Amino acid sequence: MVYAAHFTVTALACYLTARLLLGAARHGATWTWHSPRVAIVCWQALGLAFGLSAIGVPISVGLAPYGQSTGSALRSLAGDLLGGGDLPPGLGVTHLGLVGVGFGVATVLLGSTVRSLLGALRAQRRHRDLLTLVARDDPAAPGALVLDHPSAAAYCLPGVRPQVVVSAGTLSLLDRTQLAAVLSHERAHADERHDLVLLPFTALCRALPVLRWIRAANDTVALLVEMRADDKARRLHADAPLAAALLRFATAGARVTPAGALGVADGHLDARVQRLMVAPHPTRLPGALALLTAATLVSLPVSLFLS
Repeated sequence: MVYAAHFTVTALACYLTARLLLGAARHGATWTWHSPRVAIVCWQALGLAFGLSAIGVPISVGLAPYGQSTGSALRSLAGDLLGGGDLPPGLGVTHLGLVGVGFGVATVLLGSTVRSLLGALRAQRRHRDLLTLVARDDPAAPGALVLDHPSAAAYCLPGVRPQVVVSAGTLSLLDRTQLAAVLSHERAHADERHDLVLLPFTALCRALPVLRWIRAANDTVALLVEMRADDKARRLHADAPLAAALLRFATAGARVTPAGALGVADGHLDARVQRLMVAPHPTRLPGALALLTAATLVSLPVSLFLS
């Protein structure tokens, strides 16, 4: 049962660490705002550690009669079942059922991820087909397609061949420097495949809808992704044009971002503008501690499954 305790403690530690990160995200000018890429990596590690721990708890309890680490016990069980060997004393139907529960949790998590990915791909394909019919090139938005729509829209359609799209309403809303900053923001989403960053959290929300902290984590990572794209854009442009563009989007009324896309004005505009207008004061120690904690948490379940 010692291995089950390890998985349980890891899952609890993931929850407590997530609550700390969520608490930090509710306050402006925290280290997560100043180092969104580090914060995103921490969240990814926590999500992986929590998922593996949720799988490992019932499996390790079910395999306790083997007295081995979870990975070794799984290999021993497979050898006994396939090779016709004798199961260890004390391993009965209940234990095998718990192993099945663990594989069921894994199936739910993996299936949710696959469904989320396929849903996003279908939405992207439909919208890509639509763009071939109604979108046009425009020298005012180099490297992007323009939709003749009066609402403000600027988004990245991710994929193997990502496409940045803006609306005619956006061209009339922003000046040249603001538009250039917005286009750089959207290209950052494509370059760093932020759609794949968000995918596991979307899948966790679908698989575990009753856990509110997971939904909050998904919202937090979505904000961090936007801040990361803002940082990529501000390397090429001054902060003021991007902040002004976000403010104009905030006051533009209806904004359009299709399913499967990442939009510059999807949410949290006030927090992002505040961050752009305040001089950054990066503090590396909290981020380093959070990164070390997340790496430690993810290493434990991984080692138990591989040993």
